[in-house]
This record gives sequence, C-alpha cells and structure tokens, in this order.
Amino acid sequence: MLRLILLCLLSLSLTACGTMNNALANKTKSHEYYRIFDIKTTASKNEIATAASNGLGKNVGNANEARPIPTSNALPATPGRFQVTEPFKGTALAAFASQGGSLGLKMATCDGASWTANATKNVDGSFNLNLTACLFPYAEGYHLDLYGHFIKQEGGIMQLSRSMANAMVGTPEEWVEKTFLDVIREINNKTNSTVTFLEGYPEIQGTPWLDSGEKFTQK
Repeated sequence: MLRLILLCLLSLSLTACGTMNNALANKTKSHEYYRIFDIKTTASKNEIATAASNGLGKNVGNANEARPIPTSNALPATPGRFQVTEPFKGTALAAFASQGGSLGLKMATCDGASWTANATKNVDGSFNLNLTACLFPYAEGYHLDLYGHFIKQEGGIMQLSRSMANAMVGTPEEWVEKTFLDVIREINNKTNSTVTFLEGYPEIQGTPWLDSGEKFTQK
C-alpha cells in the first residue's frame, strides 16, 4: 500500500512539474492568414483605395502604400490574385529561416493590383504582424486580397502580463482578424458596396464586416 501511495505521489509530482515546465517554456509561434473578398460597387478605384487605406490605418503601426498606373485601359474579365513567394529560396539564409518551427522568409506580391499596401504592427514581447493588401479591379468589380504573417510569443515569466493584456484588448489572432475586417468594413461603409467573402484561412463564420460591436481597444 505504501508503495502504491508513493507511486501515486510521484506520478502527480511529474504531471505537475510537466505542466509547470510547459507554462514556463518560452515559445515562438508563427501563423499565416489570408482573406479574399469580392466587392461590387459603382465607386472608383481611388475611392476604394482611400477607404481601404483608412481602414488599414486603424490598427497598424506603419504602412507603405502604392497606387500604380494601369498597364491597360481595358479591365480584365477575371481579377488577379496575390502570390506568396520566398525571395531568398535556395540560399543559406532561406534554409536557416525555414528550419523547423518557422514559416521562413515569405512575402506576398500583388502583380496587376491598382492599390497595394505593406503594413506592420509590433507589440513588444507579445507579437509581430506583417500584412499585405492587394486591390484587383476587374470587369465586374474588385477583389481585395489580404495576407498576414504574424509571430507571437508565449510562456515564460511574461505570460501573465500577456494574458492580462489579451483579456483587455484581444489576442494576437483577434488583432489580425480585426485588422483584416476593418479594411473591408471601411470599404463597405464608405462606398456602398456589396461585399462577399470568397476564400481564406482560417475560415470566417458569418459576415462580421457588417458588424461593429467588438471588445477591442487601441493600444
């Protein structure tokens, strides 16, 4: 009986130690997101781009935007699509960056877009977001492609303060979603558009770009 009790105590101790060690382990996690929306509107591409820019500016730290001239006066029958590339593929730097547990050195390109934006948001000790937006005009309207890659920190002695901050202003995942949705919401609100979600990862439930009630606050 004594041996059984000791074995039980040892098992509980190892379980508790394992749980504690997992909580104290510093972890870096990388995630990719993307969204593609179809926009039907009579608004011009400049009006759409201005609304998208204003929506993006609500959540990011800085953004670089461009409005390239069209390569043709005729609108394409089908819209373009963002592409994710690895510009340093095949180099030692890319091999190092793509080791296990990392998404590597990826970037999104927007060939044929009428408005593009690259933006970042950094919260020290919590997460780092890089976002690319591409507005593709076509004969029936526009496509807005949004691609995001973020890295977040978990565990360690800073986790308690991170958890408290997440409870007040949202998790990194929620911030990425809000950043995406505020872009399409601003377009929808300012240009009287009909917006349809076409594809993305993770999947969106419902039509949240039509809603405004959220728990987020600006940092």
